[in-house]
Amino acid sequence: MNIVYISFGSNIGDREKAIEEALDLIDQNQMKITKRSNIYETEPYGYTEQPVFLNGAVEVETKLTCREVLEKLLNIEKEVGRVRKFKWGPRLIDLDIIFFNDEIYDEEDLKVPHTDMQNRDFVLKPLNELCPDIIHPVLKKTIKELLEDLKMS
Repeated sequence: MNIVYISFGSNIGDREKAIEEALDLIDQNQMKITKRSNIYETEPYGYTEQPVFLNGAVEVETKLTCREVLEKLLNIEKEVGRVRKFKWGPRLIDLDIIFFNDEIYDEEDLKVPHTDMQNRDFVLKPLNELCPDIIHPVLKKTIKELLEDLKMS
């Protein structure tokens, strides 16, 4: 069984409803949510001229491959109603694979662990609830250490 950590976020429309719908669809698509973080209201990252986000993370068990998980998440985003207009723009739902076991993927459209997670408090805080002692396979630091480093920067 594969253990996957997925971050989620929403900043337009009925944010809570979009998140709940996406998480329900994850559970219906050969993935089982085993842990769920609290939801945090956070400032936008990258492009800041947009509404605040609701963000969190889930731990999922699945027999799917990393590529299959990515495809399922992209389909779930579409089903919930996400329209991609520009990078870091407003979105009804955003689902990102943060970790897939302790594996590393560096393909054009599949980068795991998520390449910028260590700079994103809205990813690290929820992950710190779920898996503070998991070690980032590239950076060789725990989630707790990455969050502490970010707070000090």
